[in-house]
Amino acid sequence: MPYTKHMDTKNKRILFIEDEEALRGAFGETFQRDGYTVFEASDGEDGMLIAKKELPDLILLDLILPKKSGFEVLKELRKNPDTKHIPVVVLTNLEGSEDVERALAYGATTYLVKANYSLDDLVAKIKSVLEHHSPAL
Repeated sequence: MPYTKHMDTKNKRILFIEDEEALRGAFGETFQRDGYTVFEASDGEDGMLIAKKELPDLILLDLILPKKSGFEVLKELRKNPDTKHIPVVVLTNLEGSEDVERALAYGATTYLVKANYSLDDLVAKIKSVLEHHSPAL
């Protein structure tokens, strides 16, 4: 089933692939309170399985993950015809320019460093990507 963009932002589905449980919980609660459906994965392998099964409208992706790195997940997402158009917001503590360039080269839509933003700022940026991203068909 190919990726399709939902028009109603309240029905948007987000997959958060993050090994920090507290951060997943904080984001999940915030987005669910605003009417979004949130799927969570604590490692890269589970994240890929959920991405392929659920075909979310957006994926939040940490780069340092157990089992499969965020870089590997990005590459796999972009190779799969069903997931290649899903916007991916990298949300990580890796600040090096090499990491940023590599993630963007692998197909990340946006790269955000966790430590540089408050939770509210991150949520606003993610909602902006969700509302303004139009996938290439």
